Amino acid sequence: MSRYRPPRAAGTPLITPQGEARLRAELHELWHVRRPEVTRSVSEAAAQGDRSENAEYTYGKKMLREIDSRVRFLTKRLEKLKVVDSRPSDPDKVYFGAWVTVEDEDGVEARYRIVGPDELDLKQNLISIDSPLARALVGKGLDAEVRVQTPTGDKYWYIVAIAYP
Repeated sequence: MSRYRPPRAAGTPLITPQGEARLRAELHELWHVRRPEVTRSVSEAAAQGDRSENAEYTYGKKMLREIDSRVRFLTKRLEKLKVVDSRPSDPDKVYFGAWVTVEDEDGVEARYRIVGPDELDLKQNLISIDSPLARALVGKGLDAEVRVQTPTGDKYWYIVAIAYP
């Protein structure tokens, strides 16, 4: 059996201004701070002599490969992304960038922001526009009922509030 895995789809090429700033800050940190530090430590380890049994050298080279890989990914991804920084023409409906408050069948409320797949962070209640819940919400207005198929069965949510930053 082969170890090959086809590359996964990059997702919707949309991003909020805050998400773009976060990705650019990560790219800057990797390229201008982390990479020079690791390069310096690899040079010091290489100066110690035999590289075949030098764990610091081997680990440093591995870290450089990981940093370079992430830098390449971020550079290519930032070129393809489209920053959405304007409000929609109809702010009474759910679109990209909206904060949406939903209520489930049990009366439990939750508030989510619909963002691009590169910004996904459930701890901050940021859900990807490619997620089933976000796809069901997009285009709907206040008091609309949305149905989402989940592994445990269909779930229903009601849109309670919509806000744009």
